[in-house]
Amino acid sequence: MDRKDDFGSLLEKDFNIGDIVEWTTFDKAQQEWLTNYGIITTINKEISSGRLISVSKVVPINGIQPEIKFFTASLKLVSRSNDLND
Repeated sequence: MDRKDDFGSLLEKDFNIGDIVEWTTFDKAQQEWLTNYGIITTINKEISSGRLISVSKVVPINGIQPEIKFFTASLKLVSRSNDLND
């Protein structure tokens, strides 16, 4: 049997530590989706529901929350860390 890639690993290759990413959260009070931004600090593999998945830890740029864990595929790349050096 062929070994399949871990869930989210194809998208994981698009991200690096230090990249700026975005994600959305729903604000019940305002009844709208809000866009949030942060910086990736780690990208790891974890077992969830018996399956190995790609998980990223992100520090929000607003500084209100501590580091947050996300399924890597739920993040959208905004800026690569190496773009800042150009």
